[in-house]
Amino acid sequence: MSHLPKPARGLFGFRTRLYLTWAALFALFASFFLSFDLKFSIILDKLPNLVGVHLAPNGFLQGAALTLFLCLCSMLASSVLGFITALGRLSKSAVAFGIASFYASFFRGTPLLIQILLIYLGLPQLGLVPGAIVAGIIALSLNYGAYLSEIFRAGILGVPQGQREAALALGMRDREIFWHVTLPQAMRTIIPPATNQFISMLKDSSLISVMGVWEVMFLAQSYGRSSYRYIEMLTTAAIIYWVMSLGLELIQARMERHYGKGYAGRG
Repeated sequence: MSHLPKPARGLFGFRTRLYLTWAALFALFASFFLSFDLKFSIILDKLPNLVGVHLAPNGFLQGAALTLFLCLCSMLASSVLGFITALGRLSKSAVAFGIASFYASFFRGTPLLIQILLIYLGLPQLGLVPGAIVAGIIALSLNYGAYLSEIFRAGILGVPQGQREAALALGMRDREIFWHVTLPQAMRTIIPPATNQFISMLKDSSLISVMGVWEVMFLAQSYGRSSYRYIEMLTTAAIIYWVMSLGLELIQARMERHYGKGYAGRG
């Protein structure tokens, strides 16, 4: 009989089974793609450009590096937009509520590809000529800001009213209550769906390839077309997107642990 404490035995057993499950599924995944008779010399030749190790001919980022740049800028801008819109939806002002609800309705109700093209092709008619990268960031930010606004609003409303009443009893002001009591507790609810939206944004950034931006999908299609080896390039692009998504999942796990400290041991 083992002398390890019960929690240690259970944790070790669970993690071992987890890793074995992932290893088995990864082996099946790899065998599926290897059945395509991939030409690895082409993958190795184009991989540095797809990852973004080399700069594009114009001296700027390309491949995964450019995709990450687009997404990081869009994540920051969409988070700010989503937070402001959520406050507008929670406001008692009819004007603020109207602007916030109209914005969220339009950008959630129309396809992202149309929004990208409207911004890229429509703004020049108003005298504004954004570059393809800037237009892509604007479109992603506006689109995902609308979705994030509902996530922020739900998270804020999910904090029990008793928390605010207790803070008022301690003499805290409304602004202090929001920033130090309501928002930190709301983050525990906000983080999982918000990260899910960011992962979707990472994949949807491939739509910017229609404007000729040298991100992962554009390069994969271009190299596949020129070499007549589409499967190699698309498979490589899929793995690159997956690795970037795994990075976001790890960040999500760390943030969940940070904001869930006060809930450890409950339930």
